[in-house]
Amino acid sequence: MKPIHILLVEDNEGDIVLTTEALQESKIINRISVVRDGKAAINYFDDLRDTSQWPDLVLLDVNLPKKNGHEVLQFIKTSEHYKRIPVIMLTTSSAERDIISSYNSYANCFITKPIDVAEFMAAVAKIEDFWINIVSIPTPSI
Repeated sequence: MKPIHILLVEDNEGDIVLTTEALQESKIINRISVVRDGKAAINYFDDLRDTSQWPDLVLLDVNLPKKNGHEVLQFIKTSEHYKRIPVIMLTTSSAERDIISSYNSYANCFITKPIDVAEFMAAVAKIEDFWINIVSIPTPSI
């Protein structure tokens, strides 16, 4: 199995640590890139030079500085190049408007982060299991 590249777009340092720890605990070999605000996420995609650098999966927070997660999601899903990359909204928000907006912009799923650390770690492990072991992710193409 080829390594999976996950882009984590998150501004909360604690959530970054927990998410990366949960991803690294699995037996799956992952490459994890982290960007800490919405503008940096869009710049990350703008700076990609070839498909080998593209993430296979994006974990995206809604409440980000500079540009929010909805703006980043819209950027990804309206891009002819990146629109097939699965984007999982992983956020503290459980607001109906955020859920609706995310799905209207073609998020692949919306998950409200559990507050309990053990539940959070379990949720990330389930995300990884589903999106890496069960789902077929398309190969990047230009």
